[in-house]
Amino acid sequence: MIRIAVLLPCYNEGPAIGAVVHSFRLVLPESEIYVYDNNSTDNTTANAKAAGAIVRSEPMQGKGNVVRRMFADVEADVYVMADGDGTYDASAASGMVELLLRENLDMVVGKRDGGAERNSYRPGHRFGNWLITRTVARLFDSRFHDVLSGYRVMSRRFVKSFPALVSGFEIETTLTIHALELGIPSAEVATRFSERTQGTQSKLSTIWDGLRIFGVIALLFKETRPFRFFGILAGMFVTASLVAGIPIIVEFMDSGLVPRFPTAILATGMMLLGAIALTCGLILDSVSRGRLETKRLLYQSSPAIQVALASSSVTSKRRPHISRHR
Repeated sequence: MIRIAVLLPCYNEGPAIGAVVHSFRLVLPESEIYVYDNNSTDNTTANAKAAGAIVRSEPMQGKGNVVRRMFADVEADVYVMADGDGTYDASAASGMVELLLRENLDMVVGKRDGGAERNSYRPGHRFGNWLITRTVARLFDSRFHDVLSGYRVMSRRFVKSFPALVSGFEIETTLTIHALELGIPSAEVATRFSERTQGTQSKLSTIWDGLRIFGVIALLFKETRPFRFFGILAGMFVTASLVAGIPIIVEFMDSGLVPRFPTAILATGMMLLGAIALTCGLILDSVSRGRLETKRLLYQSSPAIQVALASSSVTSKRRPHISRHR
């Protein structure tokens, strides 16, 4: 029997959490459903307990803190993570789990599709998701279409090897980049995305959380692609140095004089900064490669889920549209 855990991080989702727990219970009756309450001030905890969920709490505010605690505490073979606001389609979970087991994958992402329910996506959130997804695709060679989706099915070896270091809504982005960095076998499945349950409201700040996510993307780009990161800085410094220094060199070759010492010193300094940045990139690239090897060994130290599809209790009659990533 495959142990399946459904993980639902919650903050003030009282009106929705009971129905969410029931919907996942219908689709995955053999699973254990965990609701992690993050300092809710409404009846989230009471409603989750009444619905039969295992309720735990995380006092450190922020979705990233909750996910870190869930990944550390819960033991299972397959983890299904979703939000407790009722926006994700629980009926897709069985197909996503089946795909994970059948293809021996480590992550299946539920790509959100609002369909006719246009109000399920606020315009700012839609644009921000598109911009962040394109940025990750450009920097990390990603083919995911929804890097911010909170609907994911993951294997044990992925969850237990994931270094959850962020505290907020950046957690989905770091999950995606971690998979891309290690070349973890993944897939993307189109799932229905609905409006939030009446009485609940989004905790995501479009501008502030968007800036934090971009900050994490820049940090992870520096950590995982240091030669490219510092190479870009080096190119900027060298270009600025040449723009400022070439006229001085031309004038020196004509007259033998250097009349603009401040500009010459500035051009020389920027060229030196470019050389330093390039050197830093070369050194840190070796360090990053060593860290990547360590992460890969940790990931491989956990066994894959070896199970025949017929022996699992998860079945699905419909075949969702799948995009595979490596």
